[in-house]
Amino acid sequence: MTRKLLIGAHMSISGGVFNAFQHGEEVGCATIQIFTKNSNQWKAKELTSEDARKFRESQEKTGISPVVGHNAYLINLASPKKDVYDLSMEAMLVELNRAELLGLPYLVMHPGAHLESGEKVGVRKIARSIDKLHQETKGFRVKICLETTAGQGSSIGYRFEQLAEIMDQVKESERLGVCYDTCHTFAAGYDIRMKTAYENTFRAFDKVIGVQRLKVIHLNDSLRDLDSRVDRHQHIGEGKIGLEGFRLLMNDKRWEKIPKILETPKEGGTGKDIENLNLLRSLVN
Repeated sequence: MTRKLLIGAHMSISGGVFNAFQHGEEVGCATIQIFTKNSNQWKAKELTSEDARKFRESQEKTGISPVVGHNAYLINLASPKKDVYDLSMEAMLVELNRAELLGLPYLVMHPGAHLESGEKVGVRKIARSIDKLHQETKGFRVKICLETTAGQGSSIGYRFEQLAEIMDQVKESERLGVCYDTCHTFAAGYDIRMKTAYENTFRAFDKVIGVQRLKVIHLNDSLRDLDSRVDRHQHIGEGKIGLEGFRLLMNDKRWEKIPKILETPKEGGTGKDIENLNLLRSLVN
């Protein structure tokens, strides 16, 4: 039973994207998330067909699947600054090409920050940008997954309605999915700590976005309080969400086939990943 739980963690690609599988296997992951390139740089070393071959071989050997991609943090498709926006579009296209080459089903993306240009303007710009990216990647199987955000600064995506607006404005919206981050949504004001609150939150998600759009879940406790609008991840059960919220999520049959991935702090190596995954397994009835 526990072996089939689709849980894992974000893994390092240091030394090559294919190395993520060894790290994931050591920790006990059934699924993993990776950056397709260095997350804090615009440019990327070219991903070769040999890299992709080694990646596929390692995946087959370990059986870890699916592998979820996460884009670089620098990318901002809502930026009103032309230089940043142009770099963001170029980098996002590179990321989509890399994800497709590796056979990743999903590339998670923080929608963007409007930087005082206004939420409506930001939403419209993100939607138009995704349209352009879709034009450039016709026939690709990888889906962009818009991630729920904490609403820190001018970031877009802290209300379910904002993600729905982006999707409604994108022409090929069937090529989009959503990544639900437990820390971000909690910090944005969506409570899951008790059964009633949990049910209310996901009822709202289903009504506004639709649960069929949910493709990836990030399992992170929150260092800060409900509605704090501050994005600070904490280990499972050690933050303000607490164990009950994760127990409800781990036992929700709707999410059984959805990859659930830790992005908890990595201080002291991957030891805490093992602890967090074991704790999540223990919560399953």
